[in-house]
Amino acid sequence: MHSKEIAHDFLEFASEQRLEILFRLSINKSKVSIIAKELSATIPEVFRNFERLVKANLIEKDIDGSYRLTTYGNTVCNQISSLAFVAENKKYFKNHDFGDLPQKYIQRIGALEQNQYIKGFIKVMELWKNIISNANEYIYGILLEEPLDLIEPIANKAKKGVKINSIFSESTIIPKGRKKLIDELDFKTLTKNGLVERKMRKDVKIGVFLNENEACVMFPALYGEPDIGEMFYSQNKAFHEWCLDYFRYCWYGSETFKENKLKE
Repeated sequence: MHSKEIAHDFLEFASEQRLEILFRLSINKSKVSIIAKELSATIPEVFRNFERLVKANLIEKDIDGSYRLTTYGNTVCNQISSLAFVAENKKYFKNHDFGDLPQKYIQRIGALEQNQYIKGFIKVMELWKNIISNANEYIYGILLEEPLDLIEPIANKAKKGVKINSIFSESTIIPKGRKKLIDELDFKTLTKNGLVERKMRKDVKIGVFLNENEACVMFPALYGEPDIGEMFYSQNKAFHEWCLDYFRYCWYGSETFKENKLKE
């Protein structure tokens, strides 16, 4: 590892203004005068920071006089967003971790930066109900728990043609009366028609719940204990894509669903 070079470049990040410049250039290339106005700073002050970032090979000047991120600068910005997500949620991650999340998803964790933190079982359930209600194409879920009052709304959506894909684990918390309710709602016909598909994994630590426009993710408490009392929710496209990709990764790595492994 080139620790000397990395340590030197970290000095460039130890400035709120230089970080703001990088973030703004990660959206669109721009000029010193425009960035100075946006930051309510003087042009000479901002120009000095542009020069430092150019020297560090984080940004470069274009032929039209504007500046843009270099490949290195773009890579750094992507990694900073990952640090920003964890930094902004230090209190949460003091009591939670990433469980068995594959490294490739941890490397993309910055995609979750634009989120709404939801705390409290009742608030979580309200948002899950909204996700179900707003679904027109599909509802996908990796279920740490299957609340009884969500089963009927999901069944009603399936009967309207909304695709339901759920991943359970043998340790998924199942409420009393679930089996009777799914029989009453004729889940067998829904699964036979392909509107409801279920799979199973040996263990599930991270939960996601999403429709075609909204998503939420729940990380485990320390030592791997599932926790659906707190979650991150968003309609942001990058956030949604992360949750959808993770669901698909788990879906294709899951086994056939076996009802008899679930215990009320």
